[in-house]
Amino acid sequence: MTALSIWAGYLLLGSAAGTMAGLFGVGGGLIIVPALVFAFGLQGVAPEITMHLAVGTSLATIVITGASSALGHYRKGSIHKPWFMALLPGLMLGAIGGGFIADNLSGTVLGTLFGVFVLLLATKMVLGLSPKPGSVPPGNAPMAIAGGVVGTISALFGIGGGAMTVPWLSRCGASMTQAVGTSAACGLPIAAVGAITFIVVGWGNPLLPPWATGFVMWPAFIGIVLTSVPFARIGVRLAHVLPANVLRFSFAALLAAVGIRFILA
Repeated sequence: MTALSIWAGYLLLGSAAGTMAGLFGVGGGLIIVPALVFAFGLQGVAPEITMHLAVGTSLATIVITGASSALGHYRKGSIHKPWFMALLPGLMLGAIGGGFIADNLSGTVLGTLFGVFVLLLATKMVLGLSPKPGSVPPGNAPMAIAGGVVGTISALFGIGGGAMTVPWLSRCGASMTQAVGTSAACGLPIAAVGAITFIVVGWGNPLLPPWATGFVMWPAFIGIVLTSVPFARIGVRLAHVLPANVLRFSFAALLAAVGIRFILA
């Protein structure tokens, strides 16, 4: 592949990830990771590190794309600061742990786990499963443990964690606005600490392609960031036009296809 076609591919990937993130109301990681695995495969990246490079790069992009969302929620006052601070230690430690766990897994095992994870999400969406809203928030210790679980799984799979944080906060008694806003804020430390961890654990790996620092591929990072944010706005507009059930089942079908592909691969 030529350098021009590679850059064009990354820009298109960012456009697709941003549109789908806005359309389906999820972080772009669920789209970016499988797309990067495909793109890196076409570029001849060693299969042993393809999955790790995709996850690390996805986390790096979430630092930028998630900052815009978190800032917007902060300005609207929808971030519950005490809960965010209670979750923060666990989120950061979990993100570090997730990076080191990923480094000790083969690309095949990591890809299979990712496939199982997105299949579970697809099932949850189809069945409409969600925890019952609560009214009494837990103490700091349960919050820290929850943060650790969310941080570990999010860093392991290169996502922002909203699929887990929003239901947890809703169960803790948060309104949907608070849950989404606080979840957006939680995605930043997960992504930042997770991306740094993937850079550290991948540092000096002999299989790394040019323009990669550890398990972060900078051309992919730049291309995705440049287009994902503006195209997310397009996705949001489409989401207000299409029926909610169509959106839910369409995204569940996409996740199911991705999950099955990773498991079979």
